[in-house]
Amino acid sequence: MPLLTLAGIRHEFSTRVVLDGATLGVEPGEKIGLVGRNGAGKSTLLRVISGELIPDHGSMQLARGIRVGHLSQHPEFVPGDTLRQAAARAFDRLNAAQAELEKIYEDMASAEGDELERLMGKQAELDTRLEQLGGYAVDHHIDATLHGLGLEDDRFDQPVDTLSGGQRARLGLARLLLESPDLLLLDEPTNHLDILGRRWLETFLAEEFNGAVMLVSHDRWLLDRVVNRIVEVEAGQVREYPGNYKAFIEQRRERKLVEGRIHAKQLDKIRAEEAYIRKYKGGQRAKQARGREARLDRFKETELSERPIELDVMSLNLPKPPRAGDVLIAAEHLAKAYGDCQLFTDLSLSLRPGDRIGVIGPNGAGKTTLIRAMLGDIESDAGTIRNSPRLSVGWFRQTQDHIDPEREVWQYLQKTMADANPGGQVREQDARDLAGAFLFSGSEMEKRIDLLSGGERARMVLAGLVASPLNLLVLDEPSNHLDIPSGERLEQALVNYGDEKKGRGGAVFLISHDRALIEAVCTTLLVFDGKGSIRVFNGRYSEWMEIERAQEAEAETKLAAERERTAAKERKTKAKTQAAKPPSKKRRNAESSHSKLSLKELEKRIERTERRIREIDDSMMDPDVYSNGKKTKKLQTEREKIAAELEPLEFEWSYRAEDS
Repeated sequence: MPLLTLAGIRHEFSTRVVLDGATLGVEPGEKIGLVGRNGAGKSTLLRVISGELIPDHGSMQLARGIRVGHLSQHPEFVPGDTLRQAAARAFDRLNAAQAELEKIYEDMASAEGDELERLMGKQAELDTRLEQLGGYAVDHHIDATLHGLGLEDDRFDQPVDTLSGGQRARLGLARLLLESPDLLLLDEPTNHLDILGRRWLETFLAEEFNGAVMLVSHDRWLLDRVVNRIVEVEAGQVREYPGNYKAFIEQRRERKLVEGRIHAKQLDKIRAEEAYIRKYKGGQRAKQARGREARLDRFKETELSERPIELDVMSLNLPKPPRAGDVLIAAEHLAKAYGDCQLFTDLSLSLRPGDRIGVIGPNGAGKTTLIRAMLGDIESDAGTIRNSPRLSVGWFRQTQDHIDPEREVWQYLQKTMADANPGGQVREQDARDLAGAFLFSGSEMEKRIDLLSGGERARMVLAGLVASPLNLLVLDEPSNHLDIPSGERLEQALVNYGDEKKGRGGAVFLISHDRALIEAVCTTLLVFDGKGSIRVFNGRYSEWMEIERAQEAEAETKLAAERERTAAKERKTKAKTQAAKPPSKKRRNAESSHSKLSLKELEKRIERTERRIREIDDSMMDPDVYSNGKKTKKLQTEREKIAAELEPLEFEWSYRAEDS
């Protein structure tokens, strides 16, 4: 039975129809990606499903008892709560059940007869509910979720009122994930996440979260990893495609080709019929011509397909960069710290024509600070910076506070074009033509900058970069507010810009958490670890990930070996303790039952048993397990049985150790 059914949803804002007959069903456990250009209606669809918005027409049905969780762009918290307390409120229902159970225990102490029977029944009911809600094993789950989204222990006691906007957004996402609703609605959940946070989130959604997910995201890697169905919102309609985003791109291309061929054949038929009608309408075949004209009108009205819609994307063709010598910027022994926080030290780096350097690392590690120091916007604590005398830089800042907010879009572009061509005259129409190439319509060109959305402002600044011949592009999170088609257009433009074979050879210095963009554009990485260390890696992001995975596997192997050594030491300590005790009947029985095993076989069996106990303990921390009463009980029973088997094995090992 579907969790959710939408039928004929129609909604408009003012005179603009955003959704026009949208129909959709969601099955339990499905992971659905919503795609479409900015303003197509994706967020509107999520707001309808969450109940925040009542559509003008259509119907929606939710299965009985279904809990829907919607990620708010502005989450609200209880004033005075600390960060961890706010996250723990995801378990308010669990806490209420625990308090109710405690009250029942108190009442049972003095109850008798039928009243005691009733309370015992209520106790059993609450025990079952507690198991479903996660039991008592929630602390580890809260900490793991907060850590995964980049909120560390030193923030746990910080009042929510003092958190930054990005921290509040991540806390809101953590609380929603901890609530574990049956249907999870996520609208751009990666906006404030660094690469580690994005990787954690996609692993959680793909491998751990059992509920259904509807996800709006510009992160193509997240969509490819998590979703198994794509729903495209286009011209108010929704169209479904099986598979992930990569599969969607291919299927959509094939559909557009087929639709284009069908439409072209229909137009050929119409032109042939119209030629026949014009030729014979006034002659002997006039009656036949009028009949064919009536049929043609019906065909146009009922059978003629619409021309396939293509998503408009900005016209991003970067001009050829001017020559600037062998080195654009040379930085030597740079260092920068804020108080006790050392961002980087003794960093030397050269930017040359054709370099495409990606800068990655956790939020707050100092990536933007490095750019500002290299471009002279702030002073470094140590080191020197030398620039080519012919250096020309285009800087896309993460925040655009340096732009006059009262200018209109076309005025900003006109000034930018004039600054790039000193002494030249830039007409208003030239600026408007450039704005139009970046998807600004007539009225949108006259919008004040302080009224622009994030995506509109990003397109405007990128348009300004196109207006100038530059040999270094410094881009700080340029794709944050771009829809996927615009992001892909930016990606291709940057690849071409840095391609010396195409006669360009401009340098790109790119800070981004967009892994698809980093992978496609950058051939060198600066990797910040967030602890003051930076590593230069010559290779693609995917190659760096292979190295990281190998290092993680090696670390896990070392940790497992250390655990085994610790377990062996504990066994020896226990053996000495047991050897000092007089032999009991149980120990003598243990000795005889396992005396035929070799010492090596005995140790292997002990290690295997201890490993299984650790696996069970780890599983008990999994939300899919501790929220399932049957699974929990089965694992608890298995653990008790294995623990009982371990004791005689250790007794036998202790006798062998005593004799050796």
